Amino acid sequence: MTRELAPPAWRALPWRAPAAGAGLGLLIVGAPRLAGGTPDSWLALTLLRAAILAHALGLAFLLDDPARHTTATVPVRRALRTVLRLAPVVPVTALWWTAALLLVPERVRPPVGALTLEAAATCVLALAAGAAAVRLTDAPAPGPSVAAAFLFTAVVAPLLLPGRWALLVPVGDERWAAAHHRWAAVLVGAAVLWGLCLPEPLRRRAAAARIRFPSGTSSPSRT
Repeated sequence: MTRELAPPAWRALPWRAPAAGAGLGLLIVGAPRLAGGTPDSWLALTLLRAAILAHALGLAFLLDDPARHTTATVPVRRALRTVLRLAPVVPVTALWWTAALLLVPERVRPPVGALTLEAAATCVLALAAGAAAVRLTDAPAPGPSVAAAFLFTAVVAPLLLPGRWALLVPVGDERWAAAHHRWAAVLVGAAVLWGLCLPEPLRRRAAAARIRFPSGTSSPSRT
């Protein structure tokens, strides 16, 4: 069944938004090269973080499905349909991140492991936000709203966090290691939230399964 479902699931993916986010991210990172200059370590870190945010905003559209209300009745769980949508995106994202890192000169490139953790946490958080919107609302395409809310949160939240809880710290700052412990917690929390939002709500299943009979007729259980 999985082999039969995979091709139509992949054809239905909204590739434009994720592709636009990925392309914008690479353009941001490669801007100094296009301008004929070389970024310093602080600028390289800032550009990579901006590229991560651009790519994550594109991923917020991944679960948009105009046919959502018709596919909800198929005998396949939403978790499987979501995993099938995600399957081709993971290797593409890995290749995109590798290309983004290679666009930064090695001598000014931030620590790859720590920054990869930031990228993973941000992308999984965007996917979790999209999954939450699908679970909690009936909108077939919540991507624009999710992306707007995610962008607002990503910009405002770091400004409101106290210094001891800072996430966006520069390389060499004494808070660097502690900040990435918090990034690891964000990644775990986002993954748990995404997993909790995968199943179809039971109340919606019950509502979909309930048969309404016209007044004056009896249900099959009474006949």
